[in-house]
Amino acid sequence: MMASTLANLLHTLREGPALGAKQDIAKAMSILGSDVRGPSRLGDDCAAIPDGDGYLLFASEGFQDSFVRAMPWFAGYCGVMVNASDIAAMGGRPVAVTDALWSDESDIAAAILTGLHDGARAYSVPVVGGHTNMRSTHNSLSVAILGRANALLSSFDARAGEVLIAAIDLRGRWHDPHPFWDASSALYTAGEAERLRGDLELLPDIAEAGLSRAAKDISMAGLLGTALMLAECSAIGMRITLEDIPRPDNAPMERWLSAFPSYGYLLTARPDDAQAILTRFQARGIAASIIGQCDDTKRLDVLWNGTQETFWDLATTPLMGCAP
Repeated sequence: MMASTLANLLHTLREGPALGAKQDIAKAMSILGSDVRGPSRLGDDCAAIPDGDGYLLFASEGFQDSFVRAMPWFAGYCGVMVNASDIAAMGGRPVAVTDALWSDESDIAAAILTGLHDGARAYSVPVVGGHTNMRSTHNSLSVAILGRANALLSSFDARAGEVLIAAIDLRGRWHDPHPFWDASSALYTAGEAERLRGDLELLPDIAEAGLSRAAKDISMAGLLGTALMLAECSAIGMRITLEDIPRPDNAPMERWLSAFPSYGYLLTARPDDAQAILTRFQARGIAASIIGQCDDTKRLDVLWNGTQETFWDLATTPLMGCAP
């Protein structure tokens, strides 16, 4: 029964729209990948551009029209929040954001811009420009961010023999019916945004201490999808134990594996460095644990209650098409 339950769970996640959207990246990769010059590698959370003794980090996020219309303030807030998370996942600190906004109603545009303003205040990242169109036939938002890193965390530097760590802030709430686990906006409205900035600082601190070389923030692909993206970029395999994943008490496993947490990261580390990483997160009240091992199989295998199934075999079916 458990084997059937796990197989059905993994089938649902594998066939869902979130991973389908990540497979769409392969088309863009096939067209644009040959144009990349220098050390930047397509597939990371940000472009890393060498600059002096560090790196400039550049990334952007776009939001679906249905989400922007349904939750305009939160969409604007997320414009900063998710971009700042991408910068942190690369071991960096955010510098500034710009936005591109299209709206068909001034009230919706005002709510989006207010959310963007509040997100910028929450994460102390100024909005320094962008594009605004309030006479559009639809509501869309995209936000770009610039950051800087002294030492990189990259999707391409995980190695077989390392452990896989998940760090997730469980002190949040769902935004039904969406898969968003929000442990951020309530802190901002309560005047406790300083904690948000301190939590993000953990990632560059870990990079600069040399405790990890590889990380990725948990995206719309969910935890397993994000782990798969990390494994593909680094040309490795992983074995993840579901019981070890930090999870709220009231979150069913299937929903949690599909969740997009406001603060959620996967990191790999040498076994001797793992405890130092866990201690840093746990000291700030962030749930963190070793959830798996990295190997050389190029498969993502999942273990649950003593049953093991293969979620994805990258050797036969690439996801984003960005393996080295």
